[in-house]
Amino acid sequence: MTRIVSCVSGKGGAGKTTIVANLGIALAKLGKDVVVLDGNLTTPNLGLHLGVPLYPTTLHDVLKGRASIKDAIYRHETGLKIIPAGIGLKDLKGVDARDLPTALLDLLGNTEIVLIDAAAGLGREALAAVEASDELLLITNPDLPSVTDALKAAKLAEQLGTKVLGLVINRKANKPHEMKTSQIAGMLDNIEVLAEIPEDVSVQEAIAKRIPAVHHNPKARASRELQRLAAKLVGIEIPEEKQWHHKFFGFLMRK
Repeated sequence: MTRIVSCVSGKGGAGKTTIVANLGIALAKLGKDVVVLDGNLTTPNLGLHLGVPLYPTTLHDVLKGRASIKDAIYRHETGLKIIPAGIGLKDLKGVDARDLPTALLDLLGNTEIVLIDAAAGLGREALAAVEASDELLLITNPDLPSVTDALKAAKLAEQLGTKVLGLVINRKANKPHEMKTSQIAGMLDNIEVLAEIPEDVSVQEAIAKRIPAVHHNPKARASRELQRLAAKLVGIEIPEEKQWHHKFFGFLMRK
């Protein structure tokens, strides 16, 4: 059975595309057959994050009826499969986001997981991604505007009958001005917080090099949390790594 999961933020700049690229690779490293799809038809960036911005056949060609969706699947060096979107303005002509659910039918039964990088906001493109999905992963930053937009996305999923898997709090830096996790969960009707991805310079370095962080620096704090999130989504438990002081005192106790 194929799971189709949309990653939705409701607000631009939450780091949704970064999470989709890294989550896809982390799932592939767990042995899962994963396809990541760029559902942002107007301003796609998923290919850029994976280091391959230009492709001969894209999701735009599929939606125009020029190609099968299987013709638009490419394999990343990590084993992850990608369905990119076209980045040219001419690609937008003749494309209707509402055709996305139909376009995805050919993937059913042919892969384990499809991760959709939905467009930012809650416009027609994001709506099409949610409608095409069985499940939804909410992405937010720990600030009030981002959480408010995530709440709108959760309500939209409820109206469309799409299951909300949980919430990912991205770029958490534990600053005084940030909302606490309990406050965020309370605002979102206690939707389960699946992961808290820390603010980590290694992620920005990886983006600059166009290599997802879990591949570029898998031991970085953000990478480890993304790997735990991937495992959680497929029912695998990865224990949290102990802090250095816990390891140190544990070593002393064994003496």
